[in-house]
Amino acid sequence: MIEYSDLKTETNPVFSIIIPTWNNLEFLKICINSIRKNSRLTHQIVVHVNVGNDGTIEWLKQNNITYSYSKENIGVCYSVNAAYSLCTADYILYLNDDMYVCPDWDHYLYEEIKSIDTNYFYLSATAIEPKFIKKKPTIAPYSFGTTVESFNEEELLQHYHSLSAEDKNGSSWPPAVMHRYLWDLVGGYSPEFTPGLYSDPDISMKLWHAGVRYFKIVEKSRVYHFLSKSVGRAKLNNGRKQFIRKWGISSSTFYKYYLKMGTTFKGKLEDPEENFDFKLRLLRDRIKILFHI
Repeated sequence: MIEYSDLKTETNPVFSIIIPTWNNLEFLKICINSIRKNSRLTHQIVVHVNVGNDGTIEWLKQNNITYSYSKENIGVCYSVNAAYSLCTADYILYLNDDMYVCPDWDHYLYEEIKSIDTNYFYLSATAIEPKFIKKKPTIAPYSFGTTVESFNEEELLQHYHSLSAEDKNGSSWPPAVMHRYLWDLVGGYSPEFTPGLYSDPDISMKLWHAGVRYFKIVEKSRVYHFLSKSVGRAKLNNGRKQFIRKWGISSSTFYKYYLKMGTTFKGKLEDPEENFDFKLRLLRDRIKILFHI
């Protein structure tokens, strides 16, 4: 069962920022304090609290932050969908609780939104991460701390803007923003991916099928990501197999040939070119499905 707070929210927010959390209060404090300190615009913060026996609810009440709550960990998908019920802004932004938003992060996202002539878009900020992950378009490896105690905020603020990057294709990971019309159209996050592994490519694929072709990672909007401070505690779903069985292609095929993940952004994407490599990739994916790989 999910409970909902009745705290007053900000008037006319630009973004409703959804943050799922699971007994991760110290990182959540860093995240929310960075939003309040480094945002140029007014936003509504909505937290979904899983379990929350570490003082999270009490802290949210003290700071007048809207939240939904479940006594058990219901995973990312149910969490963000529950929090969405309390959102009031036109633009819905999903943010991890182990992220620190850098100055003016929101300004650059909103400027991008205003420059687009449609609500059919999906935008991400650019994440700075302490570890390089292959094929993930981040600024890495640049470590400004991996724990609350080791976090060097002063050094991050001195250097975040000078780290080299460019606008790229492939918006899929938080922090990511879409119009609430799109959220309603695709039905939010898919509960079958609970607790949440591969829910990111799934929501991007749902948006693709809904007609979205503007998937941009905005270079100037930057956040620092401590990296997976909750996921390691959960029993994970086999999202890779779930994705390929649901959509008929692998997430890697989707990222490479559809979203063109990590390549230089040049505008709206086109449908994949049906060349030999693409057809061979689809054949490989079908063989995987056939043999339950």
